[in-house]
Amino acid sequence: MSSIKEWFVSETKFRIVRIVISGAALLASFLGAGRGTAADPAWAAVLLCGVPIIVGAVKAVVTAHDITADVLVSLALLGSLALKDYFAAGEVAFIMEIGSALEDYTSEKARRGIEKLIRLTPKTARVRRHGAEKIVPAEDVRIGDTVIVLAGETIPVDGRVISGSSSVDQSVMTGESLPVDKAVGDAVISGTVNLYGVFEFRAEAAEKDSSLQRMIVLAQNAEAERAPVVKLADKWAAWLVIVTFCAAVVTFFANAALSGSYTTAFQRAVALLVVVCPCAFILATPTAIAAGIGSAARAGIIVKSGDSMQRFCDVDTAAFDKTGTLTCGKPELIAVVSANSAYSEDDLLRLAASAESRSEHPLGKAVVRAFTDRGGSAEPVTEFEVHAGKGISALCGGVHLLIGKKEFLGAAGISADDKAATAAAGGAAVIYIAADGRFAGFIVLADTVRESASEALRRLKEMGVSTLILTGDSRQAAEKICTETGADQVKAELLPQDKQKLISQLRRSGRKVCMTGDGINDAPALTAADASVAMGGIGSDIAVESSDAVLVAGMSRILCF
Repeated sequence: MSSIKEWFVSETKFRIVRIVISGAALLASFLGAGRGTAADPAWAAVLLCGVPIIVGAVKAVVTAHDITADVLVSLALLGSLALKDYFAAGEVAFIMEIGSALEDYTSEKARRGIEKLIRLTPKTARVRRHGAEKIVPAEDVRIGDTVIVLAGETIPVDGRVISGSSSVDQSVMTGESLPVDKAVGDAVISGTVNLYGVFEFRAEAAEKDSSLQRMIVLAQNAEAERAPVVKLADKWAAWLVIVTFCAAVVTFFANAALSGSYTTAFQRAVALLVVVCPCAFILATPTAIAAGIGSAARAGIIVKSGDSMQRFCDVDTAAFDKTGTLTCGKPELIAVVSANSAYSEDDLLRLAASAESRSEHPLGKAVVRAFTDRGGSAEPVTEFEVHAGKGISALCGGVHLLIGKKEFLGAAGISADDKAATAAAGGAAVIYIAADGRFAGFIVLADTVRESASEALRRLKEMGVSTLILTGDSRQAAEKICTETGADQVKAELLPQDKQKLISQLRRSGRKVCMTGDGINDAPALTAADASVAMGGIGSDIAVESSDAVLVAGMSRILCF
């Protein structure tokens, strides 16, 4: 029973019930059931759909001193009732209610992304207090608490690591494509995910002041500040009401003088009100929008509303997230470099992939994936050991391997070739390999640019739209992608609030900005922009819900705008 009650309490669902009942009542009236009498079924539509319109129009005039299209609709509705044409009154109210419902439905989509951000917030945290470990609600974590994070868990609050080490996926908050290793002394932020291992950190902020909560507030503020597109009927409503009312008055007196019948004069004046009533806007506009949205859908673009279509037409600046939008969003093998004549590049990849097959590290998995894609088969591995935050050691095919960071090899007295430092330029990740106590070479991994990204940005620039990359990744990685795609500008090392702030600054300067992104960290910027696009399929649900359109078929589809 409680679920049924909640369903009817919901304003959206109650509106659907009103529309369905009103439609059925109008159909019955149209077929002749009680037509024109006090028992006319059309009264249901008048009461369910018409009364809210009249009340809203009165409130707008009295409290806000605003004349909207509802004023003219109310006059037509009341005039029809005075003539006992209940079907006409109910029909006008029914059409207006459908249009209002469609408008509210599209605006509701923006709020869903914010709700999903809220649901993303961890509900509990594992803390150690007075030597005892216990699970408490996330909002009960206090500054100074020791928080324990297991593999696969989301970090509940901001803090700094005091014990253990791991690799953290920060793409949700910063957009960094590669996992970030965390050791004692490193900062961790709420909303990010511990990929493997266990570590402890000291809380430096309460849950309500965490990075994730600040991002939620940013998204809410951006949604509140976004100026709504004014409906054409409301834009000219004041003049339309004045002109139509004056025309109705003239019609009444002119017909009264010519026909001598006040009843006929009143009927014709009301007929004028009904004819001029902006139902045409309510019907014609959604029809045109539906046709445009349908065409876009066939091209692989899901546009959420007519307002969105209008905003896309005015865009002169296109801002893009980097990771997962312009790039594939995952590390790919770029190069294998041998520094020891005893091992070819194929040998190095085979040995590294064999050893990494036992590892849970995302970079190790990328090496294994690249080796498997080439048809390789891993060798048996013995004496495997993980050195958290540093690398791995293993015995593979009789070769003792050390694989990981340059410092990991250095601690074992093995110096790496300087060529690796050059390969690491541009934000790539380098895995160093030593075999039997000697430096053997390195593997380079990086997030690669989508095939269609460069062409999409080039075409946008030809259309006079300036392009900008906004990313939380390092400056080197961002500038490399900027060069490869040909973007006009790039802003790197940005937090979600920085992206939102830059979008707002561009809008205040008079630019019409379209933001394209895929991650949770892009939600505030997507909501703040004049128009926004999310990457479907690979994009997060929150980014999709926060946007005006979704690219289902890839980056090349953005050219359709």
